[in-house]
Amino acid sequence: MDLMVDKLFSDLLSESKKYSDTLPPIHQWHPELSGDIAIRIVREGRWFHDSVEIKRASIITLFSKLLKLEGSDYFLVTPNEKWRIQVDVAPLFVVSASLEIRQGHQAIVCQTLTGESILIGRDNPLQMKQDVANKQTYPLLLVRDNISALISRSTFYQLVDWSIGRTHQDGQKEQLIESMGCEFSLGLYSD
Repeated sequence: MDLMVDKLFSDLLSESKKYSDTLPPIHQWHPELSGDIAIRIVREGRWFHDSVEIKRASIITLFSKLLKLEGSDYFLVTPNEKWRIQVDVAPLFVVSASLEIRQGHQAIVCQTLTGESILIGRDNPLQMKQDVANKQTYPLLLVRDNISALISRSTFYQLVDWSIGRTHQDGQKEQLIESMGCEFSLGLYSD
């Protein structure tokens, strides 16, 4: 089934791969820590330096391509430098989604604030992350190399609209979304 679904949506897979082919090989870069830099990415994917918002989209896009996650710390890396930054929830932010239906199968393509097109599926799963400290649950989409994107509220509501409810044998109800032959939970609920 996976191969059939992949073939149906080969154009979307190809488009998604185009962006990843332009990324620098940060997985090969292992410089020593240069220190901390006063860059913070807030919940809505906005970047700040010394509490001043970085407004140039080209700079944000460039920086987003240099992101690396090690343990629970985020870094901007080059071949010779490694700077720790602060991230509130996730370093990337999904601003929209589109639904493609072909021969009874569906694929969901998400767009990030930095212009990445991510196809929800086995390589880019959607998950609901519990933040116990804040008592919140966040919808996250794995983008690449353990780097996730927070899904905007309006986009999440769109996903909920496309989802189906399922009642489990134990009586629990769950909202599920399907993309590229995979099912992803949007959370449990009660009537």
